[in-house]
Amino acid sequence: MAGTKTVDFQDYLPTMADKLGGEGLIGELCNGFQLLMDQEKGLITFESLKRNSAHLGLQGLSDDELRSMLREGDMDGDGALNQMEFCVLMFRLSPDLMEESEIWLEDALQQEFQHHG
Repeated sequence: MAGTKTVDFQDYLPTMADKLGGEGLIGELCNGFQLLMDQEKGLITFESLKRNSAHLGLQGLSDDELRSMLREGDMDGDGALNQMEFCVLMFRLSPDLMEESEIWLEDALQQEFQHHG
């Protein structure tokens, strides 16, 4: 059953990209990050993901699946997802979107790194 939800979620991102364009989609992903993050830490932790996963239709996922999702996106090894890691993970979970939008994604990420770097 969780697999079906993942497919639905994957199929949703290209539709959002078509409707919102690159910057709009990044904005929506940032809103998604805000919904899932631990307000005190400013990161998505396992606890905040578990508590808020229903916002993304992920309430059916097991603890192991949620931990696996965190591990897959955690590039700096701190056990949590920052906003950039979350956005990259969402794109990686949607191969169709990644193929269609690699160029504007790279541009958006470069701009983001320049703002925070």
